[in-house]
Amino acid sequence: MELDLHGVRHHEVDRLVENFIYLNQDLVPLTIICGNSQRMIDLVTEVTDRIGCETTRLHYGTIVIGRV
Repeated sequence: MELDLHGVRHHEVDRLVENFIYLNQDLVPLTIICGNSQRMIDLVTEVTDRIGCETTRLHYGTIVIGRV
């Protein structure tokens, strides 16, 4: 399952990412595409850290959630 954040405004990221993770937690691994924005990566990381997700970065701008 994949969430692409291209075109998403920064103030929408927290809610979108949290909902995506919780609604799809039984489908891990989950992939979140942040793009080249360090701010977007930081926003996603804040959510995954708060929830306690196990994450891996495949390459710059892509975060994979291995466990919720």
